[in-house]
Amino acid sequence: MINKMYFMKYFLLVLISFVAATSIIVGLLLMSIPDGTALSFSLGLLKKTNFHDFQIPGFLMVLFVGLPNVLALFYVTQNTPQKNNFAIVAGLILLIWILIQYYFVSELFWVNTLYMTIAVSIILTAFQLKGKSMI
Repeated sequence: MINKMYFMKYFLLVLISFVAATSIIVGLLLMSIPDGTALSFSLGLLKKTNFHDFQIPGFLMVLFVGLPNVLALFYVTQNTPQKNNFAIVAGLILLIWILIQYYFVSELFWVNTLYMTIAVSIILTAFQLKGKSMI
């Protein structure tokens, strides 16, 4: 039982670390090169939004996806009773971010599917570590 919990905690840490690092890096890239060329993004992706470039979406990504995952990473490494709640919230925020992005872009890219899978994995793993099974 201890080995399973140990594995799950580190699995959760890897997922949260990956999301925190990639969302902050991508967000900073979008803010610094707002035309999207650094990531091969077309400004046409923003046609259903009020954004003219990727600077504000990059900032919002850092603020709403990157920072909550950094906080979740910090709290999951601490021995506090609420540590897994931060991971659950970070996973929910990521899931909502991807759904909102899909609504506005209307295209599903492989990376969106990857991040949706990661979000659900974060949520389910954190619930399992809390001792509550969702499946």
